[in-house]
Amino acid sequence: MPLRPKRGYDETMSRPRLSPEKWLIAGLDALAVSGPNALAAEPLARALGTTKGSFYWHFKDVPTFQQAVLTAWETAALEHVVTQLSRTDDADKRLRDFGQTVLTDPVESQLRIWGQTDERVAIALVEVDTERLNYLTRLLRQLGLGNPDFARAVLATLIGLPLTGADTDAAPFDTLVDTVLALS
Repeated sequence: MPLRPKRGYDETMSRPRLSPEKWLIAGLDALAVSGPNALAAEPLARALGTTKGSFYWHFKDVPTFQQAVLTAWETAALEHVVTQLSRTDDADKRLRDFGQTVLTDPVESQLRIWGQTDERVAIALVEVDTERLNYLTRLLRQLGLGNPDFARAVLATLIGLPLTGADTDAAPFDTLVDTVLALS
């Protein structure tokens, strides 16, 4: 006689449970591709090949998940600034590398659009932008440019270029950096 599953057995239980980190990575990916409306339990569960129950096991509700996604991005963005502060290589290289990292972040432009209608996102962006501006001001001073407007112009370029819909080509940023450095 074949063994019968115990009552209540669900074949999905044999799948490994997804961690909160995997949900957050899926959320960041979905945000980058489809914007904040993609941060919902059902489409994410479908994309991960699991059930909404797994989502709700880790997150109380969608706003809690959205906050966790936002916090994960903000933490990574601030850690990037801290990492940059500890670098000791050529300031010109650090400036270009910093810009390239910001410009190629697939999530940030979606966050900036989302931040127009969600105060939580707007606050996180202000915090990240403040730290980035402080870093850029410090870095440009090392290059002999003490006028803080240069740092604001560099930051504005990093914020604005991805929003123009252009690809992640850093050529316009590099042109700005070349121009700014020519002034030093």
